[in-house]
Amino acid sequence: MENGFLFQAIIYLSAAVICVPLAKKIGMGSVLGYLLAGIIIGPYIFGFIGEEGEDIMHFAEFGVVMMLFLIGLELEPSKLWKMRQMITKVGLSQVLLTTLIFFGFLYFIGTGWRQSLAISTSLALSSTAITLQSLKEKDQMNTAAGRNSFAVLLMQDIAVIPILAILPLIALAASSDVDMEHMSLISQFPGWLQTILVFGAVILIVVAGRYVISPMLSLVAKTRLRELFVGGALLVVFGIAFLMEMVGLSPALGTFLGGVVLANSQFKHELESDLEPFKGLLLGLFFIAVGASINFGLISENALMVFAIALSVLLIKSLVLFGIGKVNKISTDQNLIFALGLSQVGEFAFVTFSFATELHIMNAKTTEIFMAVTAISMTFTPLLLLLNERLLLPYIGTKEKDDKPHDEMEESNKVILAGFSNYGSTVGRFLRANGIKATILDNDSDRVDLLRKMGFEVYYGDVTRVDLLEMAGAGEANILISAIRNPETNYHLVSLVKKHFPNLELMVRAKDKLEAIELKDLEVSHVYIQNLESAVKLGKDVLVKLGFRAHTVHVLGQNFIKYDEDSLEELVKVKHDKNTLISKMKKSIEMQENLVSFELKRRFSINDHAWDAESQKEATEKNKE
Repeated sequence: MENGFLFQAIIYLSAAVICVPLAKKIGMGSVLGYLLAGIIIGPYIFGFIGEEGEDIMHFAEFGVVMMLFLIGLELEPSKLWKMRQMITKVGLSQVLLTTLIFFGFLYFIGTGWRQSLAISTSLALSSTAITLQSLKEKDQMNTAAGRNSFAVLLMQDIAVIPILAILPLIALAASSDVDMEHMSLISQFPGWLQTILVFGAVILIVVAGRYVISPMLSLVAKTRLRELFVGGALLVVFGIAFLMEMVGLSPALGTFLGGVVLANSQFKHELESDLEPFKGLLLGLFFIAVGASINFGLISENALMVFAIALSVLLIKSLVLFGIGKVNKISTDQNLIFALGLSQVGEFAFVTFSFATELHIMNAKTTEIFMAVTAISMTFTPLLLLLNERLLLPYIGTKEKDDKPHDEMEESNKVILAGFSNYGSTVGRFLRANGIKATILDNDSDRVDLLRKMGFEVYYGDVTRVDLLEMAGAGEANILISAIRNPETNYHLVSLVKKHFPNLELMVRAKDKLEAIELKDLEVSHVYIQNLESAVKLGKDVLVKLGFRAHTVHVLGQNFIKYDEDSLEELVKVKHDKNTLISKMKKSIEMQENLVSFELKRRFSINDHAWDAESQKEATEKNKE
């Protein structure tokens, strides 16, 4: 019973539920969490699973198939066309150069060309999960590093098509090494006919996507049964995967093409939402299975070699990416984030290495070594980014700032504005329109260059550095406005200002109420919850549309905001007690609604017609009569 499918499934899922939240909590990311779960339950630690987990491994491989289908759905032809220049200049050059370097080195040391090609194409790919998660957490998606990283990852996703297509072809070239069980249904046909059938299958997917799959999904959607639509979506994925297997190509390749074909269909978002849970779970199980299959006995015997390969891969990929960044004129600080963030080997390498082993392009020992290299490189990436952030960027930022004339920072304004993205630029433009000049600081060098071209006097620099604040005139200024989106940066800035510049009155943007409570606990008097005003304005407009008096609605809106801000003082006192905090927040909301309701009744009782355009119009017409 312990070796049965259900027992193995329980072990896999239990490991995921325990390990992944722990991994995310310490900043490792979900992919590394799944790998860690597999390692722990694998034969080399607790030994809960062994070869009996093979059934689940085959089942979990559908997660990769679905991942490629969903990636295809994201790649709208119009979006790709708009990004074509960045994708080719940055993304394509990275994939080709990295593959060429690794291939050349492996072939030079005597590795066969087939194995060299399989390994080099796999090592060229980076981890989408780790890179994007890191950029989003640090709010860097809209920076030069973020945009160029996304272009590289997009190109790598596209490169998966030829990689998955090439592996079976080079295995076919050495068909004597391939077992009959891996031969496709068309393998008995002549080579020219096999080629026609392969291309025919690809064309069939493209044509069927438009003239068969879309009408079928439309018919299913009319039943308004979500479970039936989910079934239809799974039928599409499995049907395409089966067709690809028939012609000897990768199922993931076929589903990727199917996703691209359906990227512009009306069912794109519905397909994404319905398949995402299946993809996430199955992909998680796949990574657990990979973690469980890592041979630690082999690694311990070859520890020096494994770590040497992992560090060499990180170094070579970083240098290639940094060089590409320099050619494309990415500033040094952004280029370091770009190069180190993409230096690891990606999760898709687990797929290509497994696939190459099944096709007998790589032997089991080599595969296990390179899977370990992949896992180690992914583990090192968060550490490299942390070291870069703490040790390199502050000094590189200082160096680049010193290259610019210091007299630009000698102006002395009463207001300093930190952060000039959407929220900060709105505040800055409003102040400038009313004759108030502010010294504006931002840590995105590309955004600074763009804003200067638009006529804004914006200075590049890390606002959490005392020397930069002194240069910006913090010693003589009256107010420092923080419009920074990252909560941790805001907390750091508040502590720094209170210590070094007690003369500055702080006015800080908060992402939400919980962040506002944290800022209040740091004794920030003026906290502004992002979008509170705009949300209340929307509500006020609704009330006016429903016939409420304009002035009454204005007073109610202002009172609502005041009550909301006043409640923060009480919530700060209990912020460390989660249950009490939730209870207080609930009572605060009830009191807020009761106070606004009372104010509304009072306004109606005194028959307030101020600011009421309709009432004024009626009064004017009555006077005319």
